[in-house]
Amino acid sequence: MSDGIINYDEMVQTALIGVVRDILKDTKKNGLPGEHHFYITFQTTHPDVKIPPYLRERYEEDMTIVMQNQFWDLLIDDEHFEISLSFNRNKEHLSVPFEALLGFFDPSVDFGLHFNSDLETTIELAETEVTGENTTQKVQDSVVRDNPKKDNIVTLDAFRKK
Repeated sequence: MSDGIINYDEMVQTALIGVVRDILKDTKKNGLPGEHHFYITFQTTHPDVKIPPYLRERYEEDMTIVMQNQFWDLLIDDEHFEISLSFNRNKEHLSVPFEALLGFFDPSVDFGLHFNSDLETTIELAETEVTGENTTQKVQDSVVRDNPKKDNIVTLDAFRKK
């Protein structure tokens, strides 16, 4: 704070990343309770993201992973998390720094966090309202949808309470 301005955006970003970090640590320790499952979207362009080359080709800017029934080797530290997931029946290991996160969503409890890739912009806490039988498809369509502006921002507007 040497320039005389409190950097609220960076403080909020750090706090929200702490929420995701704590959720993942609890998941590692206790597993996923009840119907909880997570959609985690991150920038594949971040230099510290480690994913297989074929996934980087397919997801040139961002990627959404689902933590639900089958995941292995979950490791979490202050800076990143690692996880193994099945892609086309192949177990693949991913390493994602928390600063590459764009979104976190748990449709089982209508909870979502929206991260901006630029710390200078506002961080949003997305309260969501998901209804109907096609919840998973709605979330996938909304979170994974290509953004024509290619600005790497995940939007959960379809689920925001109005």
